[in-house]
Amino acid sequence: MHGATPSLRGLYAITPDWQDTAPLLTATEAILASGGRLLQYRSKTADAALRLAHVTALRHLTRRYAATLIINDDLALALAVDADGVHLGAEDGDLNAARQRLGAAKILGASCYQSAALAEKAAAAGADYVAFGSFFASPTKPDAPRAALDLLHDRRDDLPVCAIGGITTANAPTLIAAGADMLAVISALYNAADIAATTQHFLRLFEPPS
Repeated sequence: MHGATPSLRGLYAITPDWQDTAPLLTATEAILASGGRLLQYRSKTADAALRLAHVTALRHLTRRYAATLIINDDLALALAVDADGVHLGAEDGDLNAARQRLGAAKILGASCYQSAALAEKAAAAGADYVAFGSFFASPTKPDAPRAALDLLHDRRDDLPVCAIGGITTANAPTLIAAGADMLAVISALYNAADIAATTQHFLRLFEPPS
């Protein structure tokens, strides 16, 4: 872990590709107000101005709730709003260069898909956590190849590991039992009939048995 980074464990909420700022903020605040403390801004369709507007507002929200804000695939945007870190895919930038620009105290996450070798490279480059997936059919990436559960525990580094892809409150316990430290969730959170209750359900899954 680099610097005094926050705890990388538990529910990792990821924003959906919504253009309208108001519902995005309303849903995100429901997650944060219900105890969610890890948030990633991810948008593949918004233009630069809208992305900046979104993350500026989300930065205010995450500060209000003492939550961590990570920006997906855009190091410059993360630096512009003083986000807590950035998450990069395999084709979204060099991890070594990102670590140098971020400094030691910011969080660097890396998508490693279905590859333990990519996770080892990410660890060597200074990543703070690695993400594997897709573990289940995902509305966000329906054609993504499946990742094996073994990836969650058969690793030679000691970085926190994040699972992603089609995660729901029903299948989440399987991933936690296999070794996932974080669960990245988009649709099951943001499209939930009761976002607050769903957030709390996910969070309870990480609590030790009483």
